[in-house]
Amino acid sequence: MDDLSKIKIMEHREMMKSYKTTDGDEISDDKKEMEQPSMDKSMVNQKMISLTKDFENTVINRDILAIMNNRTSKRQYTEDKLSLNELAYLLWMTQGVKTVIGKKNHATLRTVPSAGARHGLETYLFVNRIEGLDEGLYHYQPIEHKLEYLGFVENMPDQLTAAFSGQTFIATGAVTFVWTAIPYRSEWRYTNKAHKYLLLDAGHVCENLYLACESIHCGTCAIGAYNQELADELLGLDTNPSADKNAEFVIYAAPVGKVLQK
Repeated sequence: MDDLSKIKIMEHREMMKSYKTTDGDEISDDKKEMEQPSMDKSMVNQKMISLTKDFENTVINRDILAIMNNRTSKRQYTEDKLSLNELAYLLWMTQGVKTVIGKKNHATLRTVPSAGARHGLETYLFVNRIEGLDEGLYHYQPIEHKLEYLGFVENMPDQLTAAFSGQTFIATGAVTFVWTAIPYRSEWRYTNKAHKYLLLDAGHVCENLYLACESIHCGTCAIGAYNQELADELLGLDTNPSADKNAEFVIYAAPVGKVLQK
């Protein structure tokens, strides 16, 4: 291992560590009483699809022990479509907003934990086989629990495969979840600790997707290997390094599809 690699490893290990004695030197924008960032990303497209929160007839398996025992990464999917209600369920289980709290500053309490309830993630969907939806790219609005259609994606399977390191299975499911981070939502309160917390948050979200998929006879597989520039470009995001408060970039993905039951 060369010296440069060792330095990078040490830097990344330091990010994984917890609080230090020098932390008191950091004054967050929250403590400076600067305006808090938005709780979600407002988009400009007017084509919005309302989603249900009634999942009584959507969930098939309610046995949590069976769900946990059967949870595994699945990379092979059938050609079956998912219903819009099933997609709504998966979105609700991974980023659903239960309530908005706070008087001066607000926060969302969701179906997943997040440090300080900052929830610095956004959910995008590459829809392939969802009943009632056109193929293409969508964005989830968690506070309104709605989907926003962003448009058709030319050669979507090829572009997804290229962006995610040649892993062809990412484009074979009924839908592909792609999560981005907007770091300033957490940085506003946690400064340089925010990046560790955001990665922990992404793990919470994807694990909920695994469990929710298992409960409706679907499968998923988390993907952490991708070409950052290609993945960001696919979502129309700026690929350059940035300290801008609106900076956003891909950090995680997972295809979802129906799977054969044993």
